[in-house]
Amino acid sequence: MTDLNPSPLTPADLDPADFQPADLAALGEGHIAYVRPIRSDEVRRFFPQAPELTPGLDLFALLSASGAPIMLADSRDVVLANAFAHDLQPVSLH
Repeated sequence: MTDLNPSPLTPADLDPADFQPADLAALGEGHIAYVRPIRSDEVRRFFPQAPELTPGLDLFALLSASGAPIMLADSRDVVLANAFAHDLQPVSLH
């Protein structure tokens, strides 16, 4: 499903069985960013280069549409401001 079709969409075009993981990951790339609450205990999973953090802190991660880490902050407002500053539409991830 990586080829773009200039024709109108049909129900067959929307068959989830035709989507590949790479197709889904690319949707919204460069346009959408995910805001995800994260505990400091989980940071290394998303940000392997991050320093050791005090366990139990509530933080916020900004992730690209494909899940690549963009930034980490202790304030949701800071993460949202960064998304808007880079012309990304933030959406919440629970």
